[in-house]
Amino acid sequence: MFKEFKDFAMKGNLIDIAVGLVMATAFGTIVSAFVDGMFMPIVGKIFQIGDMAKAEYLLSPEVLGPDGKVATPKSAIQYGRFITAIINFIIIAWVMFMIVKAANKMKEPAPEPAPAGPTQEELLTQIRDLLKR
Repeated sequence: MFKEFKDFAMKGNLIDIAVGLVMATAFGTIVSAFVDGMFMPIVGKIFQIGDMAKAEYLLSPEVLGPDGKVATPKSAIQYGRFITAIINFIIIAWVMFMIVKAANKMKEPAPEPAPAGPTQEELLTQIRDLLKR
């Protein structure tokens, strides 16, 4: 059983998938840093919201108790985080599309199919004509 698992784990495809997963995770972190730190502040400035990633629609504010501690936390729809996540997804999906497209171009083209020979009907017609002679 251990040998079967070792054979499975050491196949090239599984290792390639693991490496790809680690690289995709790191790339996701880079894209998140770009979107959160560089892109969304510009979008927030354009729409005069401030930091777009922190944009929210406040449903109810937090309520402080007599001791100054939060008795009831605020309730808000955080649409800025949602928009940020969508932009992250679009950037990552676009880059992955471009990588797959480039990888497909590098693959060898499929061999051309063998030329189609005569059909069975044509062969039978030829045999019939040969037998008539």
